Amino acid sequence: MQLTDPTWIAVVVLVVGGLLALSAFFSRAAPRFGVPVFLIFLVIGVLAGSEGVGGIPFEDYRLSFRLGTLALVLILFDGGLNTPLAAVRVASWPAGVLATVGVLGTAAAMACGARFVGLSWTTAILLGAVVSSTDAAAVFSVLRSSGLQLKRRVAAILEVESGANDPLAVLLTTAAIAVAEGEAGSWWITFGMLPVQLAIGALVGWGVGLGARLTLRRAWLPAGGLYAVITMAAALIAFGVATLVWGSGFLAVYVAGMVLGHGGLPHKSGLKSFHDATAWLSQVSMFLLLGLLVFPSRLLEIAPLGLTLGLFLSLVARPLVVLPCILPFRFPWRESVYISWVGLRGAVPIILATMPVLAGVPAAESLFSLVFFVVVVSSILPGATVGWATRKLRLASDEPAPPPAALEINSRIPLAGDILGFAIAEPTAAAGATIAQLPFPPGVNVMLLIRGNELVAPKGSTRLEPGDHLFVFCKPEDRPFVELLLGGHSEDEG
Repeated sequence: MQLTDPTWIAVVVLVVGGLLALSAFFSRAAPRFGVPVFLIFLVIGVLAGSEGVGGIPFEDYRLSFRLGTLALVLILFDGGLNTPLAAVRVASWPAGVLATVGVLGTAAAMACGARFVGLSWTTAILLGAVVSSTDAAAVFSVLRSSGLQLKRRVAAILEVESGANDPLAVLLTTAAIAVAEGEAGSWWITFGMLPVQLAIGALVGWGVGLGARLTLRRAWLPAGGLYAVITMAAALIAFGVATLVWGSGFLAVYVAGMVLGHGGLPHKSGLKSFHDATAWLSQVSMFLLLGLLVFPSRLLEIAPLGLTLGLFLSLVARPLVVLPCILPFRFPWRESVYISWVGLRGAVPIILATMPVLAGVPAAESLFSLVFFVVVVSSILPGATVGWATRKLRLASDEPAPPPAALEINSRIPLAGDILGFAIAEPTAAAGATIAQLPFPPGVNVMLLIRGNELVAPKGSTRLEPGDHLFVFCKPEDRPFVELLLGGHSEDEG
């Protein structure tokens, strides 16, 4: 059957659609077991593969790497859009240390551990480089499923660390492959270029993000959906330009997302919803594809070794490296222990494990299976205990959960005002007061109140309660006072 045969195309489309639907449906099982949802997608991919019940023959590492890279670009861009600059300011130094020194230390510790259990130095170094970065999306998916919210500083450190540590893991893997191929000179060149690549990536990301933000503010596009095309283009351009000028494309994408998310944009709520959906589609597709590459028979062969190294990563390597890294910042011991414990792995290590296969490194297929096993073990162990650890270490935030709805005004031109969302908390002056009792400036208007699952039309006599979500329109000059009055933390909705 030819690739252009309509029947063949229909079968492929049907299979892809069925796998996506199964993944979305069975993701509901993840909260029951307290594990990251991506493990469900991986398992479905394995079951659909050539040695599973689906029997789909697939072993195209090159296609998986390319599609996985594209998926990571979209996932990182969405992460940047939802990372407030306030979180970056709070977490920049500790997260920066973890994303650099922490990644190097984890790679070195894992390499030593792998060598101790019998792997060659070449394979051990490759393994350490590949599994050196974390995935905060896995942590927060487990937290959301448990109904808990993490304290803002700890959440910011984990999020910024994971968004910034992927570029270094990519560079370390590239250097480790050079070592495996006997090109030691290339290793030193790659490692020596690290600061330059990170700086170029950050600069390109800032420039593309700023340019896209200015374009969106001034562009008069005929349809609201075209604004999402511009933001998607910004993500792809940031990655492509940074990579072509020897910078870190992944860091550029993350920074571009942060710059765009920080500015006032037309259709901002709709754009965030679009990129959230795109990121989820990318995650599901990527893990299904990576699951198809896995052969259960190969996993059985390395199961004892994979279990040992997965436990070593979670129980020894991550805490051994992270605790000294954050010691200078004098965090409370509860926060330090938590950060060192919940360094879950996700998509990046599995995608990076395809690089040695493409480079023709000896025994690279076995390394891929080993990395798969290590990622699964090191995600299940901390993942199943994230909710328990959050409660036990008293790191759950008292802030109300995000509102179940968003309020947006669709406008193709920038408007002189902001729609802000506030979560009313117990300690604020607004809690317990009526709207009429609050000294709002003349240009401020309370638009909508969400209480539980109900929409409430606010009036002067409406009394605000802890847990309420209030949507307010105000002029830019009134924003600082309104934030102070309602709790000091707002989210742009319009």
